[in-house]
Amino acid sequence: MNYGKMVVAALLVATFSTGAMAAKEISREEAKKMNYHSLGTVSISNKQTAPMDAKKAISKLADEKGGKYYVVIEAKNDNKISATAEVFK
Repeated sequence: MNYGKMVVAALLVATFSTGAMAAKEISREEAKKMNYHSLGTVSISNKQTAPMDAKKAISKLADEKGGKYYVVIEAKNDNKISATAEVFK
């Protein structure tokens, strides 16, 4: 009986952990081709030192908006990183 409970617990953990994946960056063409639904835009503007930090921040904001994908539509790096992305579902 213990074995069965462990298997069920493992399956539940696997199910919920896959739902916690971060939003993925895609191209404008892919969003159009796959006919994804736009949820609007998200933006960041702060003194992050690495572009990867900005990418993680945009992905987190897209997640919070309910999106699975995002397309960066503007990015600047002039002593601070600024970016705007369109979020898709």
